[in-house]
Amino acid sequence: MKFGISYSTPHFGVDPDTLTRFAQEAEDLGFESLYVPEHVALHPGAKIGPMELDPSLPYGDPLECLTFAAARTRRILLGTGVLLLPYHHPVVLAKRLATLDLLSGGRLRLLTIGVGALPGEAAATGVDFATRGRRADEAIDVLRLLWAGGADGVSHAGEFFTLDAVCSFPKPVGGDLPIHVGGSSAAAARRAGRRGDGFFPGGLLSPDERRRQFALARTAAGEAGRDPDSLQHKRWGSIGLSEEDAETLAGQGVTRVVVSPTSADPDGRREEMAAFAERFALVRPVGPVE
Repeated sequence: MKFGISYSTPHFGVDPDTLTRFAQEAEDLGFESLYVPEHVALHPGAKIGPMELDPSLPYGDPLECLTFAAARTRRILLGTGVLLLPYHHPVVLAKRLATLDLLSGGRLRLLTIGVGALPGEAAATGVDFATRGRRADEAIDVLRLLWAGGADGVSHAGEFFTLDAVCSFPKPVGGDLPIHVGGSSAAAARRAGRRGDGFFPGGLLSPDERRRQFALARTAAGEAGRDPDSLQHKRWGSIGLSEEDAETLAGQGVTRVVVSPTSADPDGRREEMAAFAERFALVRPVGPVE
């Protein structure tokens, strides 16, 4: 099992020194990956489930934060948890993602997308909230089409996007990027199976709901002619996760757990991270970058 860690910009801030310290400490302690969340725009009264979001929370742009962190680290993989795909035009996003992956030496391996849960956020970006799922599906297809395309360009005529001989360079390292799908709905699970490289169920689901949704994702992958066994299974976890809980998750087919420290103090966060790293004997990389 792999262990990633999330830097919560709304709670830890976007101070460059704080972000740098966190990313470097996570890498030094042996965490496999660094995640950053996203909200594009909030508004008073915005809620996700029962939780109301303070509209002044400083959600930094995840790709900008990851680019900054990548410049100050050497090995830690980069991920989003989650990037709200319907609110990004895939032609612009394809170049941003490829550039980040290239500049980081191919470390953007854990791009995780979602469709968003706030109608006001969709309205602020000019997106019809009711069609955001279909828009995300098509955007995934367009991203992969652009990354695979050559100098002759690629064309696409869909419900939301039209391309005519469009070229997108540079390419990600290896020519493509894995795309993981996050979310709390059955639609997200099906999207992960049909189009994704991994599934990251939402943190508000019960354990039984998460298991059922991963089974649904695997079924959708098989129905789409894809290998269900290649679908990675990620979960949110507590920074206080026990070895027994990790073994339980592994038995459920979970391949990666993403945790986040809770302390408001940078020294306190490091103590939490170090205790986790010691508990799970995380391997601290040495030597040249692979």
